[in-house]
Amino acid sequence: MKRHFTAAMLALTATVAGAEPSLERGEYLVRGPAGCGNCHSPLGPDGPIAGQELAGRVVEDNPAFLAVGYNLTPAARIAGWSDAELARAIREGVRPDGTLIGPPMPIGLYRGLSDDDVMSMVMFLRTLPAVETTLPVSQYRIPLPPSYGPPLTTVSAPPQGVSVEYGAYLAGPVAHCTECHTTFGPTGPMMDTHLGAGGMEFHGPWGVSVASNITSHADGLAGYSDAEIAAMITQGKRPDGSMMAPPMPYGYLARMTPDDLAAVILYLRSLPALPDPAG
Repeated sequence: MKRHFTAAMLALTATVAGAEPSLERGEYLVRGPAGCGNCHSPLGPDGPIAGQELAGRVVEDNPAFLAVGYNLTPAARIAGWSDAELARAIREGVRPDGTLIGPPMPIGLYRGLSDDDVMSMVMFLRTLPAVETTLPVSQYRIPLPPSYGPPLTTVSAPPQGVSVEYGAYLAGPVAHCTECHTTFGPTGPMMDTHLGAGGMEFHGPWGVSVASNITSHADGLAGYSDAEIAAMITQGKRPDGSMMAPPMPYGYLARMTPDDLAAVILYLRSLPALPDPAG
């Protein structure tokens, strides 16, 4: 396995004052708010299969694409990628051979991951036990863009703390809440006009679930207390005790620190009030 956690990787963080990747931070992000296992860990009838963390699975098979969350353990092809190459694949959606990673990987938001955080995630992925798996190759029956944007150089995050700015970073680039909870249009989530308004449908063994409105509108979170929102985010439990449906990664979000959870709620409270999209 290539281990280039030296000049190539640290170059991405050198210009960020005080930034330094850490294994602890990487584990927290991957197993916590980023919820990587929600797409990359094999599932059985009772949830993630023991001993196969991040070993890959088919995420979605629909008329538009067959999407596979690939094996992220050292048994897979990423073992031959440098740390900088793996970071680029996560954050820019570009593999070392130049091919693009397609949806539902939220590259548009992952481009906002800070240098420190993406490299912390890479550091943690390198420590996973190797798990051999056999997976199909993703197939896209829709055109992918030529790129997700120009090559990134340095990306920094807002200071950690209970603030709207840091909550936006967690709910966007880290946990991609805004990817799933924004109304889906002809070319993808309509971030400019329907941010957080909900309505995206998710099909799975549970049936069909619809992403809720998470704006400050009465159709969204206006009538809920912070404690009620926290319970819905981390437990999938509504105030009336009923349970919300997948694919929201409650088990991962439950690992958020109290401050991070508070920052996310503060950010959600700041979203402009938008009604549910017209049916």
